[in-house]
Amino acid sequence: MALRLLLGCDLTEVRPAILAVRGFLAERGLSAQELTTCELALAEACNNAINYAAGAAQVMPIEIEVMCSATQVEFRVNDHTSGFEWPSRAELPDSDSERGRGLYLIQSLMDNSEYFRGTSENSLRMRMNRLPAGGPATAGANPEELSRRLSESEQIINDMAEELSSCYESLAAIFRYSAEQGKAISLEDFSRRLLSDLLRITAADWFVFRLVPKDQAQLVVFTASEPRLELAPLPVPAVADTASPAEVRSAVNRQDVWFDQQKVLEEIDPLRQVKPDSLGLVHPFYFGDTLIGTLTVGKTVSRVPFSAAQTNVVHTFADFLAIQIVNARFQAEQVNNLLMARDLQIAKNIQRNLLVKTLPQLTGFGLAGYCESARQVGGDFYDVVKLSDHSLLMVIADVMGKGIPAAMFAATLRSLLRALPELTHQPSELLSRVNRLLFDELSEVDMFITAQLVYVDASQRRLITASAGHCPLLLAVPGEGAVQALSPEGMPLGILPDTPFTEESAELPNNYRVLLYTDGLTEARNGQAELFGQERLVEWLKQSTAWPRKAEELKDALVAELLKFQANTSLKDDQTFLIMAQ
Repeated sequence: MALRLLLGCDLTEVRPAILAVRGFLAERGLSAQELTTCELALAEACNNAINYAAGAAQVMPIEIEVMCSATQVEFRVNDHTSGFEWPSRAELPDSDSERGRGLYLIQSLMDNSEYFRGTSENSLRMRMNRLPAGGPATAGANPEELSRRLSESEQIINDMAEELSSCYESLAAIFRYSAEQGKAISLEDFSRRLLSDLLRITAADWFVFRLVPKDQAQLVVFTASEPRLELAPLPVPAVADTASPAEVRSAVNRQDVWFDQQKVLEEIDPLRQVKPDSLGLVHPFYFGDTLIGTLTVGKTVSRVPFSAAQTNVVHTFADFLAIQIVNARFQAEQVNNLLMARDLQIAKNIQRNLLVKTLPQLTGFGLAGYCESARQVGGDFYDVVKLSDHSLLMVIADVMGKGIPAAMFAATLRSLLRALPELTHQPSELLSRVNRLLFDELSEVDMFITAQLVYVDASQRRLITASAGHCPLLLAVPGEGAVQALSPEGMPLGILPDTPFTEESAELPNNYRVLLYTDGLTEARNGQAELFGQERLVEWLKQSTAWPRKAEELKDALVAELLKFQANTSLKDDQTFLIMAQ
């Protein structure tokens, strides 16, 4: 069986293409492990093909071909880049190296990989042998090979830990500056202080922050790390050639521009004239299709280039600062409502991408979820993490407040929960750890989070739940009079740095119904200002046990019930729930 796809030379098109390939291979009977392996390798191959495209190649499509037999899967990724030399064996790069991880990952995941370099087109071919029905054999593994793999895995984990540390430090700085926004501080001072923190986190030496003034087509220095970097304005043309200054090329092409001893800046480039022996990068930032400015960060003393983690930190700080610039301009121009709606729509799309696209399922356990924000961006979210073939972790949370701050904390909470897999079987311990990690940031901005975690073991037909001040879990069984409410003790996250959380467990008999929800359901009001209420929700769940419906059908029925109750009224609070049924 074969599949052929064409995608544009754009990183945003990679994910949909990968999902299409995954679906194709899933239909051919590949296991979850094989699908994940193929997805990772193919994503790296596509990203490389796009990242290294230049000139005319940027408008030419990337071609993906997939051949699947009973014993093997073969991928061919055809691109139009200038190509490169394919190593016979890629070594694990240093943690501060910007390149090489993709090749190492492809060769580690695939059983065979070859690269054919042509004059106008290149082809990367990757082959993976399909696992036998019993899974991979390990009995004959070479001890030396296992030791080598363990060492490489430890190196990867260390690199990931360093990246997580940088991301956490970045979030802490952003939260700190977010709390200071209401103080009497100029935008220029705000930017200089934030970017000074950026230099410390990324081990950089200097920065230049340029903005495009209203109705002007030029980049003007807004702030810089030292006086001699207060450079002259740079005109921004419609098209930039290779001889243009790096900041102009970055702004026009909407891409990062790197410079070092190999990628030397042009002699006329103002950055080279002031910092001739530096290495660094220029990052552009836009609002929609409108250029806001560029951020250049460089190193003079160190000869070590920025790592991938440091580059991500630069992007995060630049994008955060761009939001502050845009907000300030909104206020000055008195068009806050119109432009903010566009900003929030983008944020809503990002937040929607945080929700699980396809909920993992366990045999005999149906699961469905629903999330609707009262504003374009809200603080509610749910997540489901499959832990094994017979267990998963369900998460539902409600961040106090709405808008971008609430969405940021929701995203942070989701990341932390997924970063602690060793505690997923112990919901109370997982809540305790997350509370300690989030307490400083939440308390600084006077916010808190209610959350409920539920560990489900399908083989034992049992669940364990812990709650951080959240609505009770509801369990209904056919033929029983009352709906069981599980509400373990626990304060919301961010109230106290060290607070105990308890657990409750329950058996899951046949034809059960389990409902996790936020208070947006029970506090919904109709046109007469009446609450939907806990009693109405419990009664609906009790009656649902008489319906032979799947979880997805029950979700649609509850949504219809809520819409009917709230007819001709606007949503006042986010509404989110997860329903599990047999």
